[in-house]
Amino acid sequence: MKMMRGVGISLVVILLSAPFVRGQDLSKYRDFSLGMSLPKLSGQVDLRPIQTKLIQRHPAVIQELTCWPGGSSDYSRQTDSVRQIFFSFHNGELFRILVTYDHDATHGLTAEDMVQAISTKYGTPTRPVGEISFPTNELYRSTEKVIARWEDSQYSINLVRSTFLNSFALFMFSKRLDAQVEAALAKSIKLEGQEEPQKEIDRQKKETDDLEAARQKNRKIFRP
Repeated sequence: MKMMRGVGISLVVILLSAPFVRGQDLSKYRDFSLGMSLPKLSGQVDLRPIQTKLIQRHPAVIQELTCWPGGSSDYSRQTDSVRQIFFSFHNGELFRILVTYDHDATHGLTAEDMVQAISTKYGTPTRPVGEISFPTNELYRSTEKVIARWEDSQYSINLVRSTFLNSFALFMFSKRLDAQVEAALAKSIKLEGQEEPQKEIDRQKKETDDLEAARQKNRKIFRP
């Protein structure tokens, strides 16, 4: 009887906790969702899509947009703990979010303090032994050690500490889109390597043609 009662209690606990587990949405950071369009996100942060930085055009369009919540918008005033948010898009679809927290807002906080705070939103993390890189961000050129990670089959959220900025940062991405971007970047590098010899030939030809054009022009007007 005691065994059956214990099993019953365990089942109740599991059932009660199930909605909480399912409730962890790893695709969202505040009002932003991985997969959202560039125009929609631009409207939320009061920036125009034309203010994005074009990283790559072929074989996929990779763009980046940076906002500083310390500005004047309503969104800015409610996110004072954030120094900068860096968005990356694949063919107009948000696939990465890099949040850098303000140094003053996190001054004195330990890594464990940050893990506990973020866990209230995303659930229990893992503590992987590994590093993560930010290949297109100038402030995160080197790899950073992962302090904690929250992930499922679709998304990954990683807490790191920037050695350059001496500040905590949260890096989240869509695994599906991130894999597509990595493949596109690799293909782009390969295409550039294949096109490089022809580019050099074209450059030399243009240089020769420009020199000849200048020669012919100056032959007509030069007076010793």
